[in-house]
Amino acid sequence: MRIKSLLVFCGARPGKNPAYMAAAKDLGAALAAQGIRLVYGAGDVGIMGEVARNAQSAGGETFGVIPEHLVNMEVGKTDLTSYVVTQTMHERKKVMFMNTDAVVILPGGAGSLDEFFEVLTWGQLDLHKKPIFVLNTEGYWTKLLGLIDHVVDEGFADATLKDLFKVVDTVPELMTAIGSK
Repeated sequence: MRIKSLLVFCGARPGKNPAYMAAAKDLGAALAAQGIRLVYGAGDVGIMGEVARNAQSAGGETFGVIPEHLVNMEVGKTDLTSYVVTQTMHERKKVMFMNTDAVVILPGGAGSLDEFFEVLTWGQLDLHKKPIFVLNTEGYWTKLLGLIDHVVDEGFADATLKDLFKVVDTVPELMTAIGSK
């Protein structure tokens, strides 16, 4: 299956390490170069804004979804190819997920973790077969991966949970992995 759209879960803040914003910039440009539509949370702040601005600058298609209560806080990016405002966070996640072929999580906070674990759980429950990627920029998600190992080791998930996502360290690795799906 050729991936035509990629859902990016990521921070509404830039984070402390400049490598996070650099990866976001590279991803936006790479998606546009490959003709892959960016699906994301429609904000114009932090890592999410950086991905979108760079996808747009490179001529890429963008599909953003934002709940009405975050339009001001996350500076809703209304100049996207498609801009959808939902009533709730749950609707936001559903609309984004229904409009993508694959998912990647970049550095982010509690919201990014929530989004990742929701799609991971859906995969575990066999509700979807969409590829999930973890972009582990400069080891940002290493502790999360250790926690998932711990959950498996303690018997709260089968080892096959780790088969539901692929870890990549760089945007070029991600693009190669996406190309192989």
